[in-house]
Amino acid sequence: MRPDEPRGLDNSRYNDYPTCILLTSRDRQTLTVLPHTQTRRTWRFETVETEEREIYLLLQHVSGELIHELATLLRPSGVTPDQYHVLRILRDAGAAGTQLSEIALRSPAGDPDVTRLLDRLEKRGLARRSRDAADRRVITARITTEGTRLLEKLEDSVAALHARQIGPLGERGIRELRKLLQKVAEVGPVI
Repeated sequence: MRPDEPRGLDNSRYNDYPTCILLTSRDRQTLTVLPHTQTRRTWRFETVETEEREIYLLLQHVSGELIHELATLLRPSGVTPDQYHVLRILRDAGAAGTQLSEIALRSPAGDPDVTRLLDRLEKRGLARRSRDAADRRVITARITTEGTRLLEKLEDSVAALHARQIGPLGERGIRELRKLLQKVAEVGPVI
């Protein structure tokens, strides 16, 4: 344990992450995570903000860490988190496939560049696209057998990662967090 690290805080699982210092206006707690390279990148929250702004910043920070861990897990398979999510959407669509616009709507990242993502997946033989015979503007994407095999290979590892990330909340905490986040999501965009 380093001298500036709070007692009882085990940061070993974050050894490949940048340093993060979280200082909130109420409790001035500090979380320091030092990567193997000893390169410091500090994220600070030192100004007095509304609770809503603090929660927004915390959600952004946690989201970045969760995505980073998923990217690290997926890296050996050669797919990014966005590509992984597209493959999951295509697998859920079944043999009929789904239109590119539907993939964009279901993407956790919002509206990613679906064409670019599918270009890369197609190049690796993990997905394929076809134009609708009746309306050539409509493009349908489908997962390939190789794409399905890759998802099957990754399924247990990704499930274990998410269980480690979110599992400490317990069943009740997970249900409550899900309910609260769904409530926030239902607010929708401000126009």
